[in-house]
Amino acid sequence: MPDDAQTAADLTAPDALGRDWVARTLPLAPDGEPETVATLVYRADPARAPLHGSTRAVLYLHGFVDYFFQAEHAAEWSSRGYDFYALDLRRHGRSLRRGQVPNYVTDLRTYDEEIDEALRIIRDEHGHDVVVLLGHSAGGLIAALWADRHPRSTGTATPSRVDALVLNSPWLDLQGSWFERTVAVRLIDALGPWMPMRIVGKLGTDYGRSLHVSTGGAWDYDLRWKPFAGFPVRAGWLRAIHRGHRAVADGLAIDVPVLVCCSTASGPDDRWHEAITRTDSVLDVEQIVARAPGLGADVTLDRIPDGIHDLALSPEPARSRYVDAVFAWTAAHVGVPGRG
Repeated sequence: MPDDAQTAADLTAPDALGRDWVARTLPLAPDGEPETVATLVYRADPARAPLHGSTRAVLYLHGFVDYFFQAEHAAEWSSRGYDFYALDLRRHGRSLRRGQVPNYVTDLRTYDEEIDEALRIIRDEHGHDVVVLLGHSAGGLIAALWADRHPRSTGTATPSRVDALVLNSPWLDLQGSWFERTVAVRLIDALGPWMPMRIVGKLGTDYGRSLHVSTGGAWDYDLRWKPFAGFPVRAGWLRAIHRGHRAVADGLAIDVPVLVCCSTASGPDDRWHEAITRTDSVLDVEQIVARAPGLGADVTLDRIPDGIHDLALSPEPARSRYVDAVFAWTAAHVGVPGRG
């Protein structure tokens, strides 16, 4: 939260997306890296004129080696009466500063600080009384764990609460061979506390190449913030992810409605293949399906034929199928803006 010398206006500037988008820097408590901040991105002054008289909003959390650039998907929410906000988490995208280790934390609970502050702004400063939390991939894992720790049923009207959770291909388990998911994970658990910066893996490049306009894809985004080769996977970070996966495996108690969307099929993540534009070629979708029921008491699973890992970036008609599924579900579980 800014100190007395820093107002919201001081911390808000035009965003790289252009048009009427703005980015508000959220100063965070020191965490061992220089200038730790997060960035809240939204359309200019949404509090001035909520769409369609609605006070509803959605807060988006991106995945690993990712940041918010999906303005087309944001427009879908806006057209249905939601003000759209996105949070670039610390050391991701707009929040990455010189000298920092990209995308790195050793405990996923660290992100509570910026999520809580974003929700405070959305509810208290901008006046929204219904908020949907939307998470993709690692952001879906972070969102699910956050919602489990912040139940709505506490009865306290705090800003740190949401009314529904939408997960787009959430990363709920560690994919890979039996050895990678058992023996290697135990080694990471042991190595993480002692050598947290040790590089233990890397991402494949082909999924990113299938997306970006420079390599034949349909989407333009900043390759400094979402490079094809990703950022190194470090032991401390992977240990944090595994601890999150273990919590999901043990079962969560999220007390708001949850929608989990994923593709109907996975493809290999280590090479180019013919079905890369119609499968999830990052995660194992059967793991998502297996873990989803354990998130809470009210979980809906919707599988999108021909969807890719980020369903919002899928080629048509899968992208429209995903959008239709999300808004049919929100209408049923959260209500229609202006009518409930």
